[in-house]
Amino acid sequence: MFRENQASDENPKSLRLSIDSKAKVKIGNLSRGGKARTLKPKEADDHDTQWQTILVPFGILNTHSDQLSIYFGHSAETSDFIVDCLTAWWNENQHDYHDLDELLIDLDGGAAIRSDRTQFIKRMVELSQAIGLKIRLIYYPPYHSKYNPIERCWAALENYWNGAILDSVEAALHWTANMTWKGITPIVHWVETTYEKGIKVLSQELEQYQLFWQRSETLPKWDITIVPV
Repeated sequence: MFRENQASDENPKSLRLSIDSKAKVKIGNLSRGGKARTLKPKEADDHDTQWQTILVPFGILNTHSDQLSIYFGHSAETSDFIVDCLTAWWNENQHDYHDLDELLIDLDGGAAIRSDRTQFIKRMVELSQAIGLKIRLIYYPPYHSKYNPIERCWAALENYWNGAILDSVEAALHWTANMTWKGITPIVHWVETTYEKGIKVLSQELEQYQLFWQRSETLPKWDITIVPV
């Protein structure tokens, strides 16, 4: 994986992204440990059962610029949620990358983005065709996802809001927007769409997408190339 990442970093026509979801965040008057950053500490509820909603954080780290983008959903971490976030990221950033041939994406083997998840295959092939770029997926195997660069961003966020009482969606987004990664504040998005779990693509329909889903001969589960045509 180091070799593939290095080749992408040295190729001016390739851009490497690191993506991952953070553990879901409960929103409510809950203690998060650590020390609050106010003169008078707020009182939190004694039990963590009194929460209002749950946020689903998904991050995209541009390893070229170190710009971190964080998308907060409110329903489920699904293939559609993740690909919608990637699509939104590209639409916002494509003007900076006119000469790209490839996106290389570092990711782990989470349930929504496994290389055999049918809806993920369908949506990623559609994304590749829509943007006209080859997309290469480099998976970190089990117990190695800590080497995915974005994992260090999640650690920085957890350290930053440690002690904060995230009692509203607005508070969570505000705290997130004010942390820094390598001196840069993240771009924070709120995703309003509600996503349905368990969507599968039937084998007959999937065949047309698998034509563009090319597995490495040596690492078929961990190295995927998606070609747009």
